[in-house]
Amino acid sequence: MDDLIAAVEQRLEDLEKVPDRVARESATELVQALLAMYGEGLARVFGQLDEPLVRDLASDELVEHLLFLHDLHPVPVDERVQSALAEVRPYLQTYGCGVELLGIDEGVVRVRLSGGTGCGGSMSTMRAAVEQAIAKAAPDVEGVDTSGEPAVPTIQLQMAGGAR
Repeated sequence: MDDLIAAVEQRLEDLEKVPDRVARESATELVQALLAMYGEGLARVFGQLDEPLVRDLASDELVEHLLFLHDLHPVPVDERVQSALAEVRPYLQTYGCGVELLGIDEGVVRVRLSGGTGCGGSMSTMRAAVEQAIAKAAPDVEGVDTSGEPAVPTIQLQMAGGAR
């Protein structure tokens, strides 16, 4: 399937290089119309199926890519991210590390890595493993923040007399 995806991407890049602007725009519009038509058809087909069957079909890599392409994936992003973290946790634990999902906000997954000082592997390796697992399970997320701390508003207090 990787070959098929690479071939499609190459054809799209080739299309962008067509010197004739009218032909290039016409071909691009055709591709967009076909994608919209197939996406609508796919939505109608999947809309007639029960959830267990849709989830089963989505486990096929090619079908999953089509569902992502048309924003139809049946498994919510937070569930896919939790599943990815569950899969990578045993690997992290072999190095004395852990990972906790802090939240997903505006397409960015926020996680906390733990065990940094006792980690047998480098934190950058652990960070890469987490990011790769999330990217595989949820390619529709926009990024992964592994900075580690939940967003907590800070409150500055001022005591009488101006001391802080």
